[in-house]
Amino acid sequence: MTEGQIYKIHSDFYYVDDGVNSYECKIREVLKKQKEKIYVGDFVEFNNGVIRSIFPRKNFISRPSAANIDQIVIVLALKEPDLNFKQLNRYIAFAKYHNIDAVLCFNKSDLKWDKDLKPKIMSIYEPLGYKVLFTSAIKRKGLEGLAEVLKNKTSVLCGISGAGKSSLINALNPALNMRTSRVSEKIGRGTHTTRHCEIVKINENSRIVDTPGFSNVKFDFIMPKDVSILFEDIAQFSSGCKYSDCLHKNEDGCCVLANLDKIDLSRYESYLAFVEEAEDYKQKVKNEGQKTENYKKFLNNKQVAKISGKKRQSARNNLKQRLYKEITEHEQTY
Repeated sequence: MTEGQIYKIHSDFYYVDDGVNSYECKIREVLKKQKEKIYVGDFVEFNNGVIRSIFPRKNFISRPSAANIDQIVIVLALKEPDLNFKQLNRYIAFAKYHNIDAVLCFNKSDLKWDKDLKPKIMSIYEPLGYKVLFTSAIKRKGLEGLAEVLKNKTSVLCGISGAGKSSLINALNPALNMRTSRVSEKIGRGTHTTRHCEIVKINENSRIVDTPGFSNVKFDFIMPKDVSILFEDIAQFSSGCKYSDCLHKNEDGCCVLANLDKIDLSRYESYLAFVEEAEDYKQKVKNEGQKTENYKKFLNNKQVAKISGKKRQSARNNLKQRLYKEITEHEQTY
């Protein structure tokens, strides 16, 4: 058996790097039956071009899907497209939810952007403990700082299309020659040049997960009362609220509302927008429920595919199926 890391997935093929060579692999059939998901960044065991098992992940993000990452580098443009603080706060809260460190990289500093943005950015995010970088892939400004942040880490670069993620990668390592595109004047953002997640080696010590640009990360997976945890500047006051389920909107005895002068307006407005998304999710769960079918179970301390009742009924005359059923029932008595 050989150990390696998935660095690219294309169709049904998984590309694995063992530190020396790369291999094109397929997934073992039993893993398919177990509906086991494999993501870019996963460490696996494989031989003869077949992935046999997956090692436990230290972390995972779902949008885009990537595993075993050290940090998220949020790349947004200062101009073309214009900086959107709500979008920035969305990415920061997303990283906070997954308990992954975030670095803020503001690109395209060579353009004519509002110079009042820099002190505003620093006054909001430096006190919250975030590393802030200003870069220009065109003028090669700030690249030393970015290279230092990436050193000895596997980092996810995220941000909307047109922010310059691929341009920054090319500036750090021109040999990679990543595809880039201009921002559309009609829609005010870039087109997707990255089509899939892929781990790219900047050098021997630094790797990044290049991802498609994405702007529709929504908080449609948590409850409204949990959103404040994702905002350090709001959470520091929320423990003083009169009600434990306070959403800090218009409630009596809300400590957050009493301290709004200490919270940046763009942060609070972002918080309210994300709470609204979470409320829509809560209502959906209430109306539809969250019943999901479990496709896995454990047999003899091993994870195996669970056969549905419908399929079991249709195969009841099959001797092999009956034996499997009897063994399963026997194991469940212990």
